[in-house]
Amino acid sequence: SSGINAEWPLRPGKMVASKKTKKAMESINSRLALVMKSGKFTIGYRSTLKSIRQGKSKLIIIANNTPALRKSEIEYYCMLAKVGVHHYSGSNIDLGTACGKYFRVGCLCITDPGDSDIIRSMPAE
Repeated sequence: SSGINAEWPLRPGKMVASKKTKKAMESINSRLALVMKSGKFTIGYRSTLKSIRQGKSKLIIIANNTPALRKSEIEYYCMLAKVGVHHYSGSNIDLGTACGKYFRVGCLCITDPGDSDIIRSMPAE
């Protein structure tokens, strides 16, 4: 082939997320909804940092449009506290919706997963 993308005319409009990422996102969203119902969590940057410092956190979820400095600071805290970090594939608006909230959520900390298996399932991704 001469370097021309054969798929080009078949993909009009915006790029659609692949099936695999959609499936993964759906599973995360359903697990997140279960945590919201049955578990304990804190929403927001400052409360997330507080709970990491206190050693209460089990998993941190960060939206993909969180500012780089903030993201790296949370990752550094998590590395010191040996806490898992999951980079959510949607924006803070999507993460807020996944949490069942009507506002944006940049990052959230799960302190108690409740009935959800979200902590066991995240390191696999």
